[in-house]
Amino acid sequence: MGRVSGRSCIVTGAAQGIGRAIGEALLDEGASVCFADINGDKVAAVTEANRARARTNGAAVMGATVDVTDRAQVRDMIDGVVERFGRLDIKFNNAGVNKPMNFLDVTEENWRRIMDINGLGVLIGMQEAARQMIEQGEGGKIVNTASIASRQGFDNVAPYCASKWAVVSLTQSAARDLAKHGITVTGFAPGVVATEMWEEVDRDLMAIGASERPGQAMEEFSADILKGRVATPADITGTTTFLASRDSDYMTGQIVMIDGGMTLV
Repeated sequence: MGRVSGRSCIVTGAAQGIGRAIGEALLDEGASVCFADINGDKVAAVTEANRARARTNGAAVMGATVDVTDRAQVRDMIDGVVERFGRLDIKFNNAGVNKPMNFLDVTEENWRRIMDINGLGVLIGMQEAARQMIEQGEGGKIVNTASIASRQGFDNVAPYCASKWAVVSLTQSAARDLAKHGITVTGFAPGVVATEMWEEVDRDLMAIGASERPGQAMEEFSADILKGRVATPADITGTTTFLASRDSDYMTGQIVMIDGGMTLV
């Protein structure tokens, strides 16, 4: 029996990178998982690729196309999961975006897009998941994706940093409010992780003159990692599965750093 056997989970931002890895790790330990993402084609392919993994572990898998800033879409996704899996036990609010801009060049459009997805999307995701869990009457777990950028500001990703500080605050606020319903709210803060999102950020940093060659930004960001290397998504999933499991039942309102010792706070 896996740590999350028989549990029903949603992971947003699950078409690639950390989100996909979180969902696959949950399947490996017996959970039924809805891979959700705004990119319908990619999330459908990921869902199909994981059908055999789900069967092997006695679980089920489904996909959902969702814009996390649209409450109606989020509600429809949750309703679909409950119809398919019977209930919702765990909700990972992992969807997020970044678009580097030098501080003095940050626009209202850049700010609003990042804050809407990374901040408002987390708020809506927590609210709608909590409503479902309260209706079920047996508690649940909500897990949010923060970042090392939730612990310090960086000059060319200011809106992203602000959005991840918001994730920490939202996690604490929800933990205080939802404890009476038996719902725990936690989060995790990755450091530099080799994913498709980082590759895009790397290109954006070159475009704004913050770096001169591919890979330079990752090298500079990761120079102080005590573990001596950047993370892979697999380095993150031991902790995320723990946060989804009953082993973490006495934790709430906490953000777990998973950055290889890059930020000591």
